[in-house]
Order: sequence, then structure tokens, then C-alpha cells
Amino acid sequence: MPLPFLTADRAFETTDDIALPFDNRDRWRRPYRPGPWRVGVAAILLLLASYVLFAAVIIALTDSPSEAGVVLGIAALVIVGALRLLRMGVWVSARGVRRVGFLFTRTVPWEQVVAVRTAQQPVRWLGLPRTVQGQALTLVRQGQAPQDVSPLLTTHNADFLARGEAFERAADAVETWAAEYGRA
Repeated sequence: MPLPFLTADRAFETTDDIALPFDNRDRWRRPYRPGPWRVGVAAILLLLASYVLFAAVIIALTDSPSEAGVVLGIAALVIVGALRLLRMGVWVSARGVRRVGFLFTRTVPWEQVVAVRTAQQPVRWLGLPRTVQGQALTLVRQGQAPQDVSPLLTTHNADFLARGEAFERAADAVETWAAEYGRA
């Protein structure tokens, strides 16, 4: 009995990224999958948190409960940080586009969007101060100068580093949402 899910000769189905017709368009969704850099760092942080939780249990059994509580709080902060890291990115719905950062979330209604475009420009490499030449998806809002925009997505961030095709699909998806719901 052949098991097609275990073979390497079948074609990769890309229909997983397409929204189903019965999906709720008012629900916030990320038009792409998180990249391997983001998922890898979050996995390492969660692994570190498991060791810290184990240390909290050992401290609670052998020493004072107050010290165990402090270590448990540190583990909780690491877990929250890893989950927030996974949540970061661009989210879209029928109400607008939302950019979720590590500390702040900014939502722009589609009525305020003037243009969404992909441009070749210097972009930050993995969010660090070093810049390299790459592509960026930018969003221009009402009352904002086109040169003052910050990129929504770049080819060199944690989601799309070395994944150019994924960046193109995500940029096309955000541009499609803007064309459908906004004035762009």
C-alpha cells in the first residue's frame, strides 16, 4: 500500500496559504507563515524556559519558596517573550492592516491607506542596525509623506531571510487585501 504522505516524489501543495471561502474575513490573519529564524529563536527560548522551570521546581523543593517564585517569574517572562516573538508580523483583516511588534501594535484602517507597494531599498538585516539592499513592502497612509514610511515586510527580516518566493507571496497577499478593502 503506497503512502503518498511519506514519499518525496509528490508535488508540494501550496493551497495551504489560500484562505478558504467560508473563512471569516473580519478575523485578523497573517498572510504568511512565520520564518525559520523567528521560529528557531522562539524554540530556543522555550527550551531555555523549560530548564528555568525545572530549576524553579528544584529550588522550591530544596530552598525557600520565595526564591522559587522569582525563578518561576523569570521563566514566565521568557515564555511570554517567546510567544510574543511568534506573534510579531503583519496581520490583515477586512478592517485594516496591523503591524505587531515586540512591544507595540499599530493598526491602520483600510480607509487611511493611500498606497501599498513593493520597492527596492536598503533594509535592515534581521532587524539589526546593519542595512543591506533588498525589497520592502511599504504602506503609505493619509497625511504621511511617502519618504517617511517604514516597511511592513522586508526580504531580510526574520520571516523572509533567504525565502524570496515567500516574500513575494506575502507582499502580493497584502497588496490584494489593500486593493480589495482600501483605496490603494
